[in-house]
Parts: sequence; structure tokens; C-alpha cells
Amino acid sequence: MLTLLAYSAFAMTVSLSITRPRIGPRWQIGPAQAATAGVALLFAARIVHVSDLLSAAHTLWRPFVTIVSIMITTAAAHRLGLLMRLGEMVFSRSDTSVSRLFSSVFFLAVLTSSVLNNDASVLLLTPLVLSLVRRRYPSEPRLYLPFAFAVFTAVGVAPFVVSNPMNMIVAAHARLNFNEYAARMLPIAVVGWLIAYAILRVIFAKELGLTPAMATVSRSGAGLEPAQRLMLALLVLVVGSYPIVASIDGGAIWMVSATGAVLAVALARLSCRADLVDLLGRGVSWNILVFLLAVFILAIGLRNVGFVDSLASIYEGASLGVVGATAAAGSAVLNNHPMAIINLLALEATPGSGPQEILAVLIGGDLGPRLLPIGSLAGLLWLEACRRQRVDVSLGQFVKIGFLVTMPTLAASLLFLQLW
Repeated sequence: MLTLLAYSAFAMTVSLSITRPRIGPRWQIGPAQAATAGVALLFAARIVHVSDLLSAAHTLWRPFVTIVSIMITTAAAHRLGLLMRLGEMVFSRSDTSVSRLFSSVFFLAVLTSSVLNNDASVLLLTPLVLSLVRRRYPSEPRLYLPFAFAVFTAVGVAPFVVSNPMNMIVAAHARLNFNEYAARMLPIAVVGWLIAYAILRVIFAKELGLTPAMATVSRSGAGLEPAQRLMLALLVLVVGSYPIVASIDGGAIWMVSATGAVLAVALARLSCRADLVDLLGRGVSWNILVFLLAVFILAIGLRNVGFVDSLASIYEGASLGVVGATAAAGSAVLNNHPMAIINLLALEATPGSGPQEILAVLIGGDLGPRLLPIGSLAGLLWLEACRRQRVDVSLGQFVKIGFLVTMPTLAASLLFLQLW
């Protein structure tokens, strides 16, 4: 009975997080409310206890400080118009072809998702890029889809632990510091980016070969404004400080992120009188933090009723390919956030598992959500951003392009992990 209840709570959380039904004209259930309701059921049934909540809080407080700090820094950079100015600089060059512009957008998305995080890249770049494409090529709507997928697909294997909130949580729980993670995952991420980029170029070869009439995309001033240059320098400094601090302190990167956030807020307030309450309120997705905490506890509940042990029996003695593919499939169907925690707990219960297996499930969790829209919050956010820009992406298009890009990227990434 308890096992069925735990499974039901998990299924309810996933389904409500995806469908987000409305209750009345003003209130809509989101991932945080859905996960909180699932946790409440587990507590009521005594499948999880206060000690599990305290254990989760002890594990998550450092990653949460880092996540919040990155969100605040991202909000400050957005308030200063840094990404807008970089996008305008890319799109304002009249001598740039569609093909070269596509390449510039893809690698701008790679940089943004690596330095900030995947959700920030999707949320900020998708509407920006699509609006700039519409302004530059007003008579060629066929270009919207390639550029939208350039932004989404560039969010591949997270090269740094800070590039994906779930990777940060899993790495912290598994005691993988910034340098250990980056040394293994950065080369794998580069391989994945190149493969994804090449496949997208083939899929959209016809569209990228167009030479449509161009309209001028104007930008105020030349280059970056002083405050924007300072913000860009701050981002470089923060990212450059991560490996140094990790090598000295063993991984206290949350201190670096928090310091960077304080400096970013100060810069935004001095330069454009940004409202501190706005940066902390709207800039930080508090609902996401509640969701992350809740799914961690849900995963503990599944462990307490034996589901994690069943998954561990599959992983015991399995190759990295099997581990990564299982993680990818589970992430695509169940959402990568809860699946990442379930995988982590399963590997903890698997004799002989180590950092290689942890990285394999993270690779699967990063790439699997490209297969189905429900696989990640980033995917759902991307679809919503596309809809708001009047760009319709059908389920068939998402699955087809996601499959063509993901399967070879996943296979190559797991093979590279095996050999690296």
C-alpha cells in the first residue's frame, strides 16, 4: 500500500508539473505546488520523516546558495541589457549570411548556458533571438524554427556544475568538486556541441542556405556600454575563480557565486538604479527552488519504499552505456529533475559504482530531455517562449529533431566518457 502511494505521489507530481492545470480564473498549479502536494502525501503516510527533510536541507543548502546567486547575477546582467546588446551586435552586421548568423547564435547560446545556466539561456535568449530574426528577416518565417532549435539544442551536457542546477545538486551530494567535474565533462560537452551543431546544420541545410532580403537591426552606440563591459568582466572573473577556489578549498564555489551576485547587484544599482526587491523577487525563481527541494524528498520517499533498490539492481554490473541510456530514457519520460535524484540514490545503493557512473547519469539527464518536451523545465520554458513569439513547434517536430540530435550525441558522449 505504501509503495503504491509513493508511486502515486510521484506520478501526480510529474503529471501536474507538466499539465499545469488551472483552478479558477487566476490560480494555476505549477511544478512547486505539484511537488509540495506530493511531499505532503508522503509525510501524511509517514513514508518520509522530518529527518529526511533535514538531510535534504543539509545536502542542498550549498547548491541552493549557488543557484540563487547565479539567478541574481543573471537578473542583474539582464537588467543592464548585456545579452540584448550582444545579440544586437551579432545581428546588426549586414555582411553576415544566414548560415554564419546561425553559427553565432548557437555558440552564443553555448556560452550563455555554460556561464549562467540552461534555464537562463532558454528564458533570455529564445525571445531575444526570435525577435531579432524577425526584425532582420521579416519576410522569411522559415528561419524561425532553425534559430529556435539553435538556442535549445546548444543546452547540452553541462560543462561545469554551475551550468545545470540538478548537476550541481548531484555533484555536491556525490562530493565531486568543480575541478573534478569540469576535467571530465568539459571535453565531453565540447564533443556534444560539435555533433549537435553539425546535425542541426544538416537538418536545416535548406533554410540556412536561403538569401532573404534583410532589414536593418539597429543598435544604440558602438560596442558595449561601460556598465555592460564591467558586467561581462565580472562574469569572466567569477567563472575564472571557480577552479581556483575549488583547488584551494575543495569546492566552496558557493562563496564565489555569492560574492559575484553581491557585486552584480551593486553594479546594476549604481548603473541603472535597479530595484533590489525586483532583482531578488523577480530575478530569483523561488518556485524552482521549492520544486528542487520537493523532488529530492520525493526521491527519498521512493528509496524508502524500495524503488531505488530495484533501479540499483539494473545498474549493478551494467556498462556506462546502459546507465546513461537508462538515465536519458527516464529523464525524457519522468522529467530530469526527479530522475537525477533517483539515479543518484540508486548509484549510492549500487556496489562498485563511482564517479564514472555518476557522470553517466548526468549526461543522460542533460541530453534525455531533448527527446520529449516533458523531459525538463527548460524544454517546457522553451516551448512557451516560442509560442509567445508566435513560433509553433509541434510535438512531431520536437521529437523528430530531438531524436536525430540526441541519439548520436548521447552515444558519442557516453563513449567519450568511457575512453576519457
